[in-house]
Amino acid sequence: MNKQNLTQKILPNSYNKIVSLNDLEKISHQLKKKGKTIVQCHGVFDLLHPGHILHFEAAKREGDILIVTLTKDEYVGKGPGRPVFNQRLRAESIASLGCVDYVSINEWPTAIETIQKIKPNLYVKGSDYENPEEDLTGKITDEERAVQSAGGRIHFTHEISFSSTEILNRHYMVYPDQAQLFLESFRKKYSVANVIQTLKDLHNIKALVIGDTIIDEYHFCHPMGKSPKESIVATKYLSEEAFPGGILACANHLAGFSQSVNMVSCLGKKNSREDFILEHMKPHVEPKFFYREDAPTIVKRRYVWDPFLVKMFEVVFLEDRPLSPSLEKEVLQTLNKTLHTYDLVLVADYGHGFLTPNLIHLLCKKSKFLAVNTQTNSANTGYNTITKYPRADYICIDEPEMRLAHQDRYGKLEDLILKTSKNLNCQNVTVTRGHLGSLIYSKRDGFFTTPIFSKEIVDRVGAGDAFLAVTAPLVAKKAPTDLVGFIGNAVGALAVRIVGNKTPVEPVPLFKFITALLK
Repeated sequence: MNKQNLTQKILPNSYNKIVSLNDLEKISHQLKKKGKTIVQCHGVFDLLHPGHILHFEAAKREGDILIVTLTKDEYVGKGPGRPVFNQRLRAESIASLGCVDYVSINEWPTAIETIQKIKPNLYVKGSDYENPEEDLTGKITDEERAVQSAGGRIHFTHEISFSSTEILNRHYMVYPDQAQLFLESFRKKYSVANVIQTLKDLHNIKALVIGDTIIDEYHFCHPMGKSPKESIVATKYLSEEAFPGGILACANHLAGFSQSVNMVSCLGKKNSREDFILEHMKPHVEPKFFYREDAPTIVKRRYVWDPFLVKMFEVVFLEDRPLSPSLEKEVLQTLNKTLHTYDLVLVADYGHGFLTPNLIHLLCKKSKFLAVNTQTNSANTGYNTITKYPRADYICIDEPEMRLAHQDRYGKLEDLILKTSKNLNCQNVTVTRGHLGSLIYSKRDGFFTTPIFSKEIVDRVGAGDAFLAVTAPLVAKKAPTDLVGFIGNAVGALAVRIVGNKTPVEPVPLFKFITALLK
């Protein structure tokens, strides 16, 4: 784009207003040289409404040229189903407004880099961002610093405000039908502030997570077809990626909400992968590793058809026999000294040999509050049920695992939960049910069913770990049972959009999703 085109008069056709960030940088530079005052607004603007229009008009009155930058679709952190309108439609809608001079789609998760490129004289936000403590993202202060470093200042408008999220929730079927009905009732009981504060109150809980360390490897491939000489499908290797799984994922999820997370697990000396593990642990997770002489650290290598994330085959590197007596004694001695110091002991039992009967007995005897998940997988089917544990304060398993534990394929699920609660003297039980949502029980509050909040699934791996890691401290803190179910399903909806355990479910995206659900 030459200088003449950069500063040419905008044509009536709104498409001429939509430009790339690189062009916008040049345009802003040229206009400022001509003495024009540049004003920038930034946001998602998922559904253009009167509040947005009044905001833009108020911003335009502060200068000569109004630039609006939009959050890219992939960075809209309002949870599944959002944005309702893609970035192109959002850009075209805003460009049609007479008060807007230029529109561009941001390339980064925040506006900071864009501010540094455009260097506006004023960066304008609505009054709901005026108090930094109420900003869920915590980025408004960073944005203000970026504006000031570019020689500009931040300005807040005080026009009448509306909420795109509230309008979408009221008039558009953003969520599945059952979720819409559930949320209508739930909003009358709990506010956004109530729910978020409940999660923030977890920061001081002292937690220990214990279980098997697992590294999940995804080897991305492209099927080429059947070999003419063998009864196999040949695949072409594309790339690979490794993620911290098992108890590592649980610890990372929990560490987003608690400031004190310790971890006890076992690695293999033959191929410990300890450097990788430490590199992928959150800074305030304090691990204590024990080492098996007879095994590698567990690796689950999945061969995945890219880009569809279809899992074709899995190879597992593990030794699932119980620990040696000497190593078991070492673990017992460590736990015996420290278990009583934790508010929450979270056990993720994948049935791969680390959690021996003696360890289970000690955990059940000494833990103040014990949360347990026993996972059924291809390596332990039928051998790793919740009935291994003589007691627990909170049990979180999926429906097939509950049915397997009682050898009851068709019985009423509520009856199986009550039976589990009685046999294990457990006051709180959650059963996750995939597309059917979750069924949660507490002796105090009874049963609550929570539907799923999204049908968008990228990868189910790790969703149960995320659900367990966030709901366990809530139950330990005696949060209302229906609130636990709601938060758990919100966490699950975010977790199934993450490939493997590439990233944990973080507080800010969860807070933003909860805000979107309850507006």
